[in-house]
Parts: sequence; structure tokens; C-alpha cells
Amino acid sequence: MSAVASLVEIRGVTKVYRRGRERIEVLHGIDLDIPTGDFVALMGPSGSGKTTLLNLIGGLDTPTGGSITVGDRRIDQLSGGELAAWRAAHVGFVFQFYNLLPALSAQRNVELPLLLTDLAAAERRRRARIALTLVGLDDRARHKPRELSGGQEQRVAIARAIVSDPTLLVCDEPTGDLDRATADEVLRLVQMLNREHGKTVVMVTHDPKAAEYARRRVHLDKGTMTAEPVSA
Repeated sequence: MSAVASLVEIRGVTKVYRRGRERIEVLHGIDLDIPTGDFVALMGPSGSGKTTLLNLIGGLDTPTGGSITVGDRRIDQLSGGELAAWRAAHVGFVFQFYNLLPALSAQRNVELPLLLTDLAAAERRRRARIALTLVGLDDRARHKPRELSGGQEQRVAIARAIVSDPTLLVCDEPTGDLDRATADEVLRLVQMLNREHGKTVVMVTHDPKAAEYARRRVHLDKGTMTAEPVSA
């Protein structure tokens, strides 16, 4: 069997922040391949660089050195405007805090990424309804965030992340604010999107139980990386 092609290729990536005259190198020469259809958990202690690496993969930040290729694009070479357009077309984001707009219904929150496209209103509504059905919340489409549980809010956030059919699903501590049972429900949903719908997932988590849902764990410590395979 031929190897699965890499969707993400990271080579020699460094990230340096400056605080006054102080130079803080957060990532030190990171090399990482993420095959299409993979589900990777980025793990490590606070300050290890895992969220910095996630932000680089999702195009929310740019590296100081090295290269990041996603699909056929060197995203480290894109301008700010090009990077924003690339993110809108290729990346779905799920955060620990759901970032839903409280005045909008679940349906309208899910539609938000589609406002950046040329789709007609009826098509935006149709796609949002499909995404809500996929996460099991079609019957909550008209509910506002305050009328939903925390787990339901996160599922709405996941529907919003996948409504534009992104290449890559990027999750930053997606269950960090949820109890264990609700966290497992959300993680099973993310795992289903990976296994049944072919979404490539990169997830930052500090929770070993959450990481068990991934196909693979990547550990960072003080900006360097070690990999630990996990059976799917």
C-alpha cells in the first residue's frame, strides 16, 4: 500500500517573541508531517508551545523561521490578506470558549463563515441546517446560546467550523470547559468527523483521556517535540 499523502508539512519551524529586549524562542526547529485524514493530539505542559504550533498550522500566526505547507500552499509565505482568505476557505476553528454571538440563533451562528462567500441566503441556510443536523442539533436551530447547554453550544461551534467544508479542523482545548460526560460526547463527534467524513483534525489538549480519541499524540516540551503513536 502507498503511504497517505501529507496534508501538513512543517519543516524547521521556529517562533520567537520579543518582550522589550528579551528574546523568547517558543518553538525550536519543529518538523512534523500530518497525513490527510489524520487526527493528531498536541500535548504538553503549559508553556510547551502547543498552542503556538496549532496557531501556526491554522494560519492564525506566522513562523519566525522554517516552512509550513498545507495542501499545495506555503502558508508561511502568504501576506496577511492572502492568509485570511486561505483560512476562510480551508480551516475550521473550534475553541475552548465557544465564541457564539449571544443575539443570534444557532442557525445564524453557524451561517457566519458563509457570509464571506458569494452563496445566496437560501443556500447558506441549507448548508447551516445540514451542519447542525450532522452534529445532532437540527431541532435547536432557532435557539440562542443562552438556551443551550455547554455541550450543545460546543456542538454549534463545531457545526460552524465545518459548515464551509474545510480541509483542516483545528481544535484548541475543545472540551476544557466541559464535564467528563459532555466532553466525551463532543470528542466522539470530532472523532466521527475524522473517521466517517475524512476531516483532518489537529487538537490541542492537556487531557490524556481526550487525547485517547486521536489517532496519534505529539508531545511538546519547552518548544521541542517527541511523537508517541496511538492505535486508531
